[in-house]
Amino acid sequence: MLKLTNLTLARGVKQLVVGANLTLFPGHKVGLIGPNGAGKSSLFSLLRHKIHQDVGEFEIPAKWIVAHVAQETPHSDRSALDYTIDGDSELRALEAELAQAERDDASGEKLGELHEHYDHIGGYQANSRGASLLSGLGFTDAQMAQPVATFSGGWRMRLNLAQALMCRSDLLLLDEPTNHLDLDAVMWLEDWLAGYPGTLLLITHDRDFLDAVVTTIVHLDNQKLIEYGGNYSTFERTRAMQLALQGSAYIKQQRQVAHLQSFIDRFKAKATKAKQAQSRMKTLERMELITAAHVDSPFSFAFRDPVAKPRQLLHLKEANVGYKTESGEKTILTNVEWRLFYGDKIGLLGPNGAGKSTLVKSLAGTLALQHGGRFEGQGLKIGYFAQHQIEQLRLDESPIQHMRRLDPTTREQEFRNFLGGFDFRGPNADAAIAPFSGGEKARLALALLVWQKPNLLLLDEPTNHLDIEMREAVAEALQDFDGTLVVVAHDRHLLKACADQLWLVADGGLREFDGDLDDYKKWARDYAKNRGKQSSQQPPKAAANVVIEKAKIQQTRVTPTKNASNGKPDGDIVKDDPAARKEQKRSDAGARQKLSAAKKPLEQKLNELEKKLKALVSERENIESWLAHEEAYSEENKTRLQELLKRQGELATEAADVEWTWLEVQQKLEEIAA
Repeated sequence: MLKLTNLTLARGVKQLVVGANLTLFPGHKVGLIGPNGAGKSSLFSLLRHKIHQDVGEFEIPAKWIVAHVAQETPHSDRSALDYTIDGDSELRALEAELAQAERDDASGEKLGELHEHYDHIGGYQANSRGASLLSGLGFTDAQMAQPVATFSGGWRMRLNLAQALMCRSDLLLLDEPTNHLDLDAVMWLEDWLAGYPGTLLLITHDRDFLDAVVTTIVHLDNQKLIEYGGNYSTFERTRAMQLALQGSAYIKQQRQVAHLQSFIDRFKAKATKAKQAQSRMKTLERMELITAAHVDSPFSFAFRDPVAKPRQLLHLKEANVGYKTESGEKTILTNVEWRLFYGDKIGLLGPNGAGKSTLVKSLAGTLALQHGGRFEGQGLKIGYFAQHQIEQLRLDESPIQHMRRLDPTTREQEFRNFLGGFDFRGPNADAAIAPFSGGEKARLALALLVWQKPNLLLLDEPTNHLDIEMREAVAEALQDFDGTLVVVAHDRHLLKACADQLWLVADGGLREFDGDLDDYKKWARDYAKNRGKQSSQQPPKAAANVVIEKAKIQQTRVTPTKNASNGKPDGDIVKDDPAARKEQKRSDAGARQKLSAAKKPLEQKLNELEKKLKALVSERENIESWLAHEEAYSEENKTRLQELLKRQGELATEAADVEWTWLEVQQKLEEIAA
């Protein structure tokens, strides 16, 4: 197990962690949270033996293999697949040993041992395992064969993540793994980590991701590591209750302190009361003061009311959307017909590379249409946020200078009041932004956008690099935003909070998505499995919400018409013909019997799957309930804890497989009913 005992960690003169204690068992899945700059990444460096603790002890099993995501990617001509497989260093070392043994004409016994070991560590499945990882992270078959040097920065980070996952590690350290992923890749990574058998330590500001993956939260707060059982939502509830109790205790103690201090001030100079005053002074000195509970976010801002509110803001008519390449123009979306009306709140979904960001650029007018028209409503004012907006900030200027250039007529104090809502206060508002973190630069870019009073917000991954509190502030501000919103984000909490419409970009087209984000996860899984063959299908309903209805047999009736030759009614069915009605009833009964016979085995299969899924969910809830108790992590429960953590990962995989089979059976049932 991994153990920190009375550990103090500092960087320079700043103490990050003081007197921390933490024990992680094999199979433990832990989310490490805390404000930016608190020391989370420094703890990761300690676990990788890149830095040393100042005080205390740090223990990790010598045989543990530790995997992490590299921050730099070499300029290499190796293919993406080979680079990924390099993550399994033991495998590569064994391959080299095998090659050398064959060159040296080693004995058959020696070669046999090497091949047996190679098979034992999954060497013969390495290519398929690496390809599966790359596919889940959004790489196509063609991209897997491309040299690493041809990929951009974001794609190289995906390669580094794939390499870390390829490693058969005992401890996996992931620091903001979702920053360079789209929603489909984030959901795939969730499922992969749920089945990861080793110990996971995860830093992320994505609360939905934390909820889906971790079973324990470690909160780095006031230089202490505080452990909470359960996922992030459980932590939030527990933390809120603790803060409420702490606040009440703080008020009560402050009254007691004031009473003691008042007595001391009044009587310490009087001889008759001196001993009593001294006694109260000692009581006050011994008292362990409770810290005031702070729950207020440092961020507080709102979008300013737009000047104009046209009913229709933007119209794309018969639009072809794409971009230029070295070999010519590449069309991504064709014949897009889309109208944006005032007050629409839209989230864009779609697989990686389908054209979400390209579409947003076309809406913003920064990318010309290849065909068709883009028509703006009168008074349209666009606020566009993308990652390149951060790159356009002037590093040698301060937040105040950026605001002043944007609006030279406004008083500086108004700027300072406004920037304070984005936590740029005092010296931070006047400092050059060059040393700012990625999150601070993103906050400034958002502040500049908010100030301009847009009536159409186009946001492409606005929460990258933002911490949880800032993400919550953005979500709350967008909920109150009066104008139109189009957002691309892998942060599902933001999408759930802000978007009341979901649109799907896939297979060269754009259409409204009939479902929620849970439905989209199933659609994306199906899409990845079939590589777009079923993209035109509507998403299946969530398994828990589907009600199997009895098929309704539509009885076709042909309206009688007069026969031109004899004037008698003509048609397949005549209402007044008893024989015809009898024959129709017989035909309908036969159709119902055939339909029932075809549906019966599928319905039985669905019932079996639903019972199995219910049992898996019940078992998982029982495990989570046990894990939520502090005694679960005691030394005497160590063996059971390891078994249950392993079983928890297995349950997630089994439940996903059952749910997937359920959807396939349900689809067959719906096809028969149709």
